Amino acid sequence: RRLACGDVEGRLETIFGRVRAIQAKSGRFDMLLCVGNFFGSSSEAEWAEYRTGAKKAPIPTYVLGANNQDTLSYFPDVSGCELAENITYLGRRGVFSGCSGLHVAYLSGSEAREQPAPAHTFSAKDVAELKTSLLSTPNFRGVDILLTSPWPRDVGTFANSAGEIDTKKCGSKLVSDLAASLKPRYHFAALEKAYYERLPYRNHTVLQETPQHVTRFIALADVGNTSKKKYLYAFSIVPMSSMDPAELVKQPQDVTENPYRKLRREAAKAKAEEEPACQFFFDLNKHQGKKRPSDGKQGGDSQPKQAKKPPQPMGPCWFCLASPEVEKHLVVSIGTHCYLALAKGGLLPDHVLILPIGHYQSVVDLSSEVLEEVTKYKAALKEFFRSKGKRYVLFERNYRSQHLQLQVIPVPLDLCTSEDIKESFITQAQEQQIELLEIPEHSDITQVAQPGVPYFYVELDTGEKLFHRIRGRFPLQFGRWVL
Repeated sequence: RRLACGDVEGRLETIFGRVRAIQAKSGRFDMLLCVGNFFGSSSEAEWAEYRTGAKKAPIPTYVLGANNQDTLSYFPDVSGCELAENITYLGRRGVFSGCSGLHVAYLSGSEAREQPAPAHTFSAKDVAELKTSLLSTPNFRGVDILLTSPWPRDVGTFANSAGEIDTKKCGSKLVSDLAASLKPRYHFAALEKAYYERLPYRNHTVLQETPQHVTRFIALADVGNTSKKKYLYAFSIVPMSSMDPAELVKQPQDVTENPYRKLRREAAKAKAEEEPACQFFFDLNKHQGKKRPSDGKQGGDSQPKQAKKPPQPMGPCWFCLASPEVEKHLVVSIGTHCYLALAKGGLLPDHVLILPIGHYQSVVDLSSEVLEEVTKYKAALKEFFRSKGKRYVLFERNYRSQHLQLQVIPVPLDLCTSEDIKESFITQAQEQQIELLEIPEHSDITQVAQPGVPYFYVELDTGEKLFHRIRGRFPLQFGRWVL
């Protein structure tokens, strides 16, 4: 049984008084893990009593290091040390292993914004060394707990709202990279004076990788805050090494996609783009034996990359909005990257299509901006149809099609449940010898389908999804038949 708390800011009596009260009511806890600022600008008076032994922490307490220059003097040894009885500074970075087998990885400080990195910060080198020390361990599966002071950047992607905190702007990309690599079962952070318990996220790619455990990210507020935001979190955890593997990888119903997937893709892409710069080729048509750049240019000047544009259609396209073939009287709404149109020959009068303005073949080919707007259109349609007593069924057939069309068909709520709809699709698929698989609710279609691979995909407005990878012939009107 463990406790975790946010920024103590030197309020030792407040946090330890709260811990005593909890233990009196609920029994003994094994340790208190503190993230964020343990010391504050006015800590000295309270701290002196604990440092001298006049007072003692009621529970073994483990703290992270300074996040600013003002409190650096409280931490005499960067490798970690006992600060007072029952209060231990973990150190700059590393892994703490308790006698129970619990593995707690930690990274002290805030992300460095300058070089050389100040003593109260961490750099990319610190993160790389911590990752290497763990990832080189045979059969490494992850750590039980990760402690950082800053939030990871983009932790709110695919998840519940973080309130007033903009997770795309706050936090550290280095912490995101660390969390993505170490796969902690719990990740605690602070510094933003806010409480945020994110929906659990998965650490594997659905249908492509062996299932792994989920991660729960919890940000905690500052101790004793006047807004009464949660600053102390109690939880029970059995060390990963002692768990049944099947129990460990169980996926809760509210699991979401990994929020750091995009950051990791960008990092991998950047690394791939850097690598060719180290290569050279012999140009046999020119001065033999002399190096030339791998891009084939004589000079060493590199041109700035242009934003990737959608591919252009090989011939007339009925759905590119700029095309004269588009029947514009069917268009309902035009956004920045997508538009909504009534279906020509629709199953119902309010059968609509979500289409990209540019020429994209499938959802997995969309840029993040286009995909974000598709999501907004789906949310608007859900709200609209629900107001009319209906739910929608969406499907995409990426097979013998040139331009992405997301077919959105409303079904009366009182006619059938989402289970009825799924059962209808699966039954019809079995009759056609089509393998239609259900994929997790918070998963992303790009995780189960690669660009250029044909597929059929169904999504209910509840978030439930069905997927078929097309490997041979596929009935073009399958979705319409079922509905």
